[in-house]
Amino acid sequence: MTDSPATRSPLTGLRVLDLATLFAGPLAATLLGDFGAEVIKVEHPTKPDPSRGHGPSKDGVGLWWKVLGRNKRTTTLNLSTPGGRATLLRLAATADVVIENFRPGTLEKWDLGWEELSAANPRLILTRVTGFGQFGPYAHRPGFGTLAEAMSGFAAITGEPDAPPVLPPFGLADSIAGLATAYAVLTALAARDRTGDGQVVDMALIEPILTVLGPQPTWYDQLGHVQPRTGNRSQNNAPRNTYRTADGTWVAVSTSAQSVAERLMHLVGRPELIDEPWFATGADRARHADVLDEAVGTWIARRTRADVLAAFEKAEAAVAPVQDVRDVMTDPQYAALGTVTTVDDPELGPLRMQNVLFRLSATPGAIRWAGRPHGADTEEVLTELGLTPSELATLRAEGAL
Repeated sequence: MTDSPATRSPLTGLRVLDLATLFAGPLAATLLGDFGAEVIKVEHPTKPDPSRGHGPSKDGVGLWWKVLGRNKRTTTLNLSTPGGRATLLRLAATADVVIENFRPGTLEKWDLGWEELSAANPRLILTRVTGFGQFGPYAHRPGFGTLAEAMSGFAAITGEPDAPPVLPPFGLADSIAGLATAYAVLTALAARDRTGDGQVVDMALIEPILTVLGPQPTWYDQLGHVQPRTGNRSQNNAPRNTYRTADGTWVAVSTSAQSVAERLMHLVGRPELIDEPWFATGADRARHADVLDEAVGTWIARRTRADVLAAFEKAEAAVAPVQDVRDVMTDPQYAALGTVTTVDDPELGPLRMQNVLFRLSATPGAIRWAGRPHGADTEEVLTELGLTPSELATLRAEGAL
């Protein structure tokens, strides 16, 4: 499958084999495919990527897969069979990147580890995405994003002070790791441009989420400081919270900048608070959050959301509506950016989904097609590889396809 936008895309000519499932590895492959990489999704013949069955479906077709599987050709291959192993090595010889998320040692058990893959293609980037990394005391444990969200410290700081820790209602750790994995792949490819050699990327789900939690390890190391749960409030500035409007909706307010905090106090009719000694820094304001929340919350509670947003914009204070997906789909800023786009799908017709992650002025990305059925491109991909009809028949008889 080809499409003209790929010829203008920055990753055109890059071939990626996506052997991974649920969700970080496949997301990394999706991000590469969005900007022109040729992504071949390799799934087990009878056990497809479980993301095909995650979440709601329409007419028996999983909708999450339509997003995660976009811009990928789909093929089946049982890597534990001799024919599947041999075929993967042939595919790897033509590829730039392999992304996998089997437990450490699984590829080696099938004689498909780095030694064999790099012998087939010394320029290959083998990208290994696991819960805990390729070594260490937890390496062989089953790992999922939920465990990373708990283990990293994220859940411990999320929620109200007197309530249990809170896990996110979506794949946060997996998504962060998917972004990080795409970055890692491009970094390894940049190194290959200089050295000519491939290498192994070892990505653990527990690490990228710890990175985005900021300076917490350094705070603890230097000060013994352990960040507590503070709900919607921040220890670094105030007011910072969600507030209910007169028409029963919610808005979020942030005052990370001192000038914004001062403008907000003028807006809500409490300029005298600016003269308080504690108002001069974000941390001191945070220690007086009750006073500031009362001032802001009372003002907002007397006005509709539309009036609140208009007043904040006029005052150059920072506010945003708390939106659900219905609001997102009609939000004028997202519409202006083209953040949600429509993709025509042979199975389901027009589908709306998130667009590519960022805009490039000269070499833009594109969604060329949504996720395809399981194994839809097997014969095309393997025929391009040089396999004959007889070889394909042998692989099918063996259970390799």
